[in-house]
Amino acid sequence: MGKRALVIVLDSVGCGGAPDAGEYGDAGADTLGHLYAGIDGFGLPNLESLGLSSLLQGESAASDGRKAYRLTATSAGKDTTTGHWELMRCPVVHPFPTFKHFPDGLVAELEAAGGTVFIGNKVASGTGILGELGEEHVRTGHPILYTSADSVMQIAAHEEVFGLERLQELCRSAREILDRRGVKIGRVIARPFLGADSASFQRTGNRHDYSLVPAGTTLNRLQGKGVRVIGVGKISDIFAGSGIDESHPTKGNSEGMEVIDHLWSNPPEIPHFIFANLVDFDSLYGHRRNPEGYAACLREFDSWLGGFLGKIGEGDLVVITADHGNDPYHRGTDHTREQVPCLVVPKSFQLESEPQVFGDVGALVEGYFG
Repeated sequence: MGKRALVIVLDSVGCGGAPDAGEYGDAGADTLGHLYAGIDGFGLPNLESLGLSSLLQGESAASDGRKAYRLTATSAGKDTTTGHWELMRCPVVHPFPTFKHFPDGLVAELEAAGGTVFIGNKVASGTGILGELGEEHVRTGHPILYTSADSVMQIAAHEEVFGLERLQELCRSAREILDRRGVKIGRVIARPFLGADSASFQRTGNRHDYSLVPAGTTLNRLQGKGVRVIGVGKISDIFAGSGIDESHPTKGNSEGMEVIDHLWSNPPEIPHFIFANLVDFDSLYGHRRNPEGYAACLREFDSWLGGFLGKIGEGDLVVITADHGNDPYHRGTDHTREQVPCLVVPKSFQLESEPQVFGDVGALVEGYFG
């Protein structure tokens, strides 16, 4: 078996304290800290065994050699794209554009390309917009266009009324139009849903992201050195397929952990890097400001981790980190600008220097493969 490394991104599991949080309206945000303080009996024994407890208490690395660090973002932004790109050494220097609503000319071109008419075109939460406009969409067949505080264009449509393939094609067309116009929106997101009325509408697991293509990342450099790059979850979407040899999309954390287990137990004979995103913390609980659900989701991951740790050999490299915060106790429903944990396994792994910024994760992986 060739050398193998694994990076698991716990989407939105920040650990507070970003120096510039106030500039983003997020002063005081602390996803993990507030969960520990607010949920009775909350604990993550397996993550804590890797040094998470020391990290949250303000220490860098535990005295017994466990490798736990706080990473600070240098990119302009606090969304999925900027976080993941910077982890793979492609920082976003200039912020992606955000909108309160999309310009009329752009919307007209999108409508002409898709042969449809949009409703919405506003800033909204994903669940709120379905309650507000979902029934109108079902009645008229017009897809819902909306955005958020992040650099995203989101299009929601009913899988049965509008059709999943038609929605995805509409989003692909939107990505092409934005790229042709030079509008560097980070992601176009297809948001399919099902249900009969506003009381029963639910987003499905068939979401698909259409991202900008990064200029060059750790993933591309690994490929150039003959390392097979395997994406799990929405990794391939985030990087627009660039630098990805093999992709395993998933519909949630449980499936993602199953895929990681399978890939780890059935490794290819060549050097390979598994890059996984577990999204439920963010999409199901952070944005919906649900601390209890967030805590339960973390406990589920921690329980799985307990069984996985014994499968990590001395010659392997595993990093557990995050891409931004999403404090369920914070005001609003958007991501929060936070530092993120970086837990390195096994503890015998030799680091040339302590990781300090997001890009040090990519540097660590590149160094591991020589």
